Amino acid sequence: MSSPLESFRKFSPRTRMGIGFGFLAWGAIGLYVSDRAEKRLGFEPSQKDRDALQAVVPRITVVEREG
Repeated sequence: MSSPLESFRKFSPRTRMGIGFGFLAWGAIGLYVSDRAEKRLGFEPSQKDRDALQAVVPRITVVEREG
């Protein structure tokens, strides 16, 4: 039994390119549709949710080195 990667490599280059573009299109459509669905279904985060997220996000502090 061959692995999925080996099976994928057996396709012609044109078919592999089509599959790749298909996955890219699927992802782009998903990103676009998920934002619209979030708004339509009322799952947008409130300002309180955004503030709570900012409280747990790590911050980067730049420290100057001496010498």
